[in-house]
Amino acid sequence: MSKTFDVCIRGDGVVGRTLALLLARERLRVALVTRPHNAHAVPAAADVPTDVRAYALNSASRAVLETLRAWPEAPFVTPVLEMQVWGDEGGRLDFTAQSVAQPALAWIVDVPALEKQLIQAVRYQPHIETVALPAKAALSVICEGQKSSSRDEFGLNRSVNWTVKPYPQKAIAARLESSKPHGGIARQWFSNGDILALLPLSGADGNSVALVWSVSVERASALEALPPEEFCAALQAVYGEEVGQEVGALRLTSERTSWPLALSNAEHWVGPGWALAGDAAHTVHPLSGQGLNLGLADAVCLAEVIAQREYWRGLGDEKLLRRFERARKADVAAMGAVTDGLHNLFAQTGGPWQALRNWGMKGFARSDLLKRWVARQAAGL
Repeated sequence: MSKTFDVCIRGDGVVGRTLALLLARERLRVALVTRPHNAHAVPAAADVPTDVRAYALNSASRAVLETLRAWPEAPFVTPVLEMQVWGDEGGRLDFTAQSVAQPALAWIVDVPALEKQLIQAVRYQPHIETVALPAKAALSVICEGQKSSSRDEFGLNRSVNWTVKPYPQKAIAARLESSKPHGGIARQWFSNGDILALLPLSGADGNSVALVWSVSVERASALEALPPEEFCAALQAVYGEEVGQEVGALRLTSERTSWPLALSNAEHWVGPGWALAGDAAHTVHPLSGQGLNLGLADAVCLAEVIAQREYWRGLGDEKLLRRFERARKADVAAMGAVTDGLHNLFAQTGGPWQALRNWGMKGFARSDLLKRWVARQAAGL
């Protein structure tokens, strides 16, 4: 006879494993559907990272991962002490952790290291069982990301309306090494429709950075095809020689990867016996670095709703699950509106638009109160 679980989580990424650990603390029997290991994959050279992802996590995300004993240690976590943002016509904003009386504005986390910590935590949690196929459960939670096959299996891609706004852009990600230490500074440039971010890696004294570069689909293909030296020269062309003296000379140390960008949101995140969380329910533009923070907040909220349910209410009760949906939709919609608005503003390349947005950036820079408020929001405070 097959086992029956309280909750089956489809998706063993960061959000899925975090949710599994949170539910297991409530002594629920959790089945976690894991991806098959590719035994035939060709290993990369030892000095070439096979996974170039890095995420900016805020204080709220750090707190929940620490309670689960899944927070990586240095050098796989790097505090952002300062954030520098440039417009395309002289506009500039600076945020510091000191201005909000925090040790960091955010932490740049190496994703493979974070996943390793979560795998270890799941391994030692007796209430979680990893399974190769979906198991029978009172509640199924889909955390498989944007290309979820389970959404098709449940018929959600047909029965649930999706608001999807594809951007005419792709994000390019890579790892680079600089000739100078980064000093815990994250840098971002909005330039002629491009959005370029260099995020500090390898600890507070490191000189490695993670690149996230949003460019047009056509330009992305051309940039990915460039030799490493020419690719780094294209980067410097965005931020210029003066800022380049602070950044240092960059050297590509990884393969480049890319993915299409879109703003998306499901009309319904829950139904009888099922719920969506993380990228399976919503995506935003990566310019704010809030995608994983939103997904982890989903996991925390759903676990709290389940823990606080009436004793007589089943885990798959749609009225119960609606509490989770109502609690999270407003926050996700607000972040989506902010990122979409910023993208639309900086995607305009005409002279009047450049003057308007840089006038706005300069006015914003003069308001210490507004800057502190934005910094606290970004830090998850």
